[in-house]
Amino acid sequence: MLQIMNTAYLLIGGNLQNRFAALQHACDLIQQSCGRIVKQSSIFETAAWGVTDQPSFYNQALELQTPLEPITLMQTLLNIEAQMGRKRLQKMGPRLIDIDILLFNDLVLQTELLTVPHPRLTERRFALTPLAQIAPNLIHPITKTTIQQLLNACADMLDVNKIS
Repeated sequence: MLQIMNTAYLLIGGNLQNRFAALQHACDLIQQSCGRIVKQSSIFETAAWGVTDQPSFYNQALELQTPLEPITLMQTLLNIEAQMGRKRLQKMGPRLIDIDILLFNDLVLQTELLTVPHPRLTERRFALTPLAQIAPNLIHPITKTTIQQLLNACADMLDVNKIS
């Protein structure tokens, strides 16, 4: 039986402990549980967004080929965060790992658990920069513009620095 594969774009990030090792571990667990990572951006360092009194983040965008449907994928990613030791103590607070679904095929979806495309993607340079590195011509299903165009128009002025 032919398995239908979906394309999901994820953003992984964290700002506690060994940030580089946490991203690597998250990638390993995503590949074990969710599907095949076909593209990975460089790792970028960014000052914290929202709650700024915390260490800077490492972020990386991933292109994932997955047989999972969006809700199942999100539940699996939340389980990976928990398995890695993420504790949700403060909204936008420090975290060992954060895994977000930015885009899923060309789906537009809003549920209690998941909103796709990610509702704040277009206003966050730290998400658009790594995503534009691996998928600059990808069309955002709501704005109907490319990721590169969204990055060029992004008003967020936080520095996003490539570290690897």
